[in-house]
Amino acid sequence: MQTVKPSWTPVGCDGKGEKTMTTKTATIAATGSNTLAFAFTLVVGLGLLTVSGMAQATVLHDAAHDQRHAMAFPCH
Repeated sequence: MQTVKPSWTPVGCDGKGEKTMTTKTATIAATGSNTLAFAFTLVVGLGLLTVSGMAQATVLHDAAHDQRHAMAFPCH
């Protein structure tokens, strides 16, 4: 009877046929620029300041009041 040796090396805790495992780590660099994100944030922020600066006080109060109710936050 002929013994057939497997083509793979068995891995076990008994120290026989142990293989070391190698790990490759790849680093992914950000290729985009943060300039677009900064510009978008700046435009949105300035837009919010402009709109809130020109709105009447009652409109701002009502919007904040409605938002508090939508978030189930007590306001009274």
